[in-house]
Amino acid sequence: MQVVSWLPRTELPFAAPSRPELLAPLPVFDDVEEITYSVTPVQGNNDVGTANPAPVTRIVERPKIEVPRPSSAAKPPVKAATDEDAAPVVAKAPVVPPPRFALQLLRAGNCLLLVELATGEPFQSRDPSYLLLKDMLRAAGLPDSPQIIGEPVRWPLLVRGNMDQGPDAARDFVQGFLYARVEEVPCTCLWLIGLPAIRFAGESDAESYNQELQIDGLGLAWALPGLELLMDEPQRKADVWRAMRKLMGRWKSVNE
Repeated sequence: MQVVSWLPRTELPFAAPSRPELLAPLPVFDDVEEITYSVTPVQGNNDVGTANPAPVTRIVERPKIEVPRPSSAAKPPVKAATDEDAAPVVAKAPVVPPPRFALQLLRAGNCLLLVELATGEPFQSRDPSYLLLKDMLRAAGLPDSPQIIGEPVRWPLLVRGNMDQGPDAARDFVQGFLYARVEEVPCTCLWLIGLPAIRFAGESDAESYNQELQIDGLGLAWALPGLELLMDEPQRKADVWRAMRKLMGRWKSVNE
């Protein structure tokens, strides 16, 4: 029962007197506790005067309780993500809507004119844009009543269907159309009037306005702003006139 010491409440008859050292407080140890057991046998009638045995001292160690602590070794290692572990991403090609334009081919003397139809409708004799074109032909020394060749080239060709109608297909179609017309009747200079004509026939952009372009299979071409743009921004006409004066000798010498 781990009894350290025992003292009776009342004095026992014929019992030996208590020793003072037994009543002293026990020392306190950190890890080892010394416990002294005092065994006092019960005295009978025949044991009067018998000496008390020496106290028995036992050293009792306090149990150490291990508190579990988290350890980094218990955690599974985290693998850094690499490019090889990442799932392959398939890039989808952007869907480019088909360009929309209408171009009319005309012949004036020994020049072909591929003109943008801003409204998509053929020229009418009293259209402001057509009257401006006639003025430009007179200034260039060419007939001011150009001959219309075929129907306007409209893009896209089909409203429905799976046929490719992107920019590359539009360029191939317009250039193929011009190749066939030039083979029928050669021309000295091809006028590309308007950005769609410049882009899909000359493979250029607005930076080429009023400049000469050399196109394989079509020869010399002259890039001009659209008729609607010239009417909206009349200051551009001066640049057109200066460029025309440099190129005029190419078709006037043939007419003469």
